[in-house]
Amino acid sequence: ENDRLRQLLDSTERVGLRALVAEILSVDLNPYRQRFDLNRGLTDGVYVGQALLDAQGVVGQIVRVDAFTSEAVLITDADHALPVTFNRTNLRTIAVGLGDSSRLRLPYLTNNADVKEGDLLVTSGLGGVFPPGYPVGRVVEVRLQPEQSFAEVIAEPASALDRDREVLLVWNEQVAPPSPTGSSARGRGSKVADAR
Repeated sequence: ENDRLRQLLDSTERVGLRALVAEILSVDLNPYRQRFDLNRGLTDGVYVGQALLDAQGVVGQIVRVDAFTSEAVLITDADHALPVTFNRTNLRTIAVGLGDSSRLRLPYLTNNADVKEGDLLVTSGLGGVFPPGYPVGRVVEVRLQPEQSFAEVIAEPASALDRDREVLLVWNEQVAPPSPTGSSARGRGSKVADAR
């Protein structure tokens, strides 16, 4: 447990933002929902849209906040999407969830895009939710589809989404509400689409 917490705290130095460790209370991983319930809420300053990380990479973002708990949607949820950059080429695209904690899809890459298996995906910083340059996943499959406009590209998340016990809540001062009140925490980023 100490090793896990140390790795989480080490990752805060990489991000360079205010952060807080949160314990996962319950997990809902199925093809329709990919969610965590956390032991941090309004009293801790948690807000809707807040980014979640672990020691390996991006986990998801907060979608509901109560006084002492909150709910997070994972990047693998079928309703979630986030802007990413290929570390090797700086090519930008969108990674979307498939309802599977081990897979992400990159649906907007053309057949002639410079994409290879093993390419690292990192957060682009666009949208202001996730800090830029943080690992999202690695490409594990590239299937060209000449009869269609786009290739089929699948990535594996960098985070251990099905094994995490704690995550890191990161404060983005440009997005966070000024105070942890119910109205400000619920009034911002009420849709997962804000991550797109």
